[in-house]
Amino acid sequence: MEQIELFAIESPCRGVCENSKKGFCKGCLRSREERFHWFSLSNEERHRVLDLCQQRRARLIKARQERLEADSAKALPYGMEDESEPVADLFDF
Repeated sequence: MEQIELFAIESPCRGVCENSKKGFCKGCLRSREERFHWFSLSNEERHRVLDLCQQRRARLIKARQERLEADSAKALPYGMEDESEPVADLFDF
């Protein structure tokens, strides 16, 4: 027997609404298609989108952690930082 949702699943929008290089919102991590079609999705489809967003957030956190670990491993002594290296866009997933 399928469980019925009593309430509509609200949009995960956080009001940031800025796209990454690959078109994902930096606030809620939904794709352009997922944002545009949110209100026409069924509750099951919305749950799937929320699961995808959770997976994206986990990958983003992992990438940040790996970047921090890599940066700390190659850190130069105080006052000798190399300013020529660009900062990576962590939202590029």
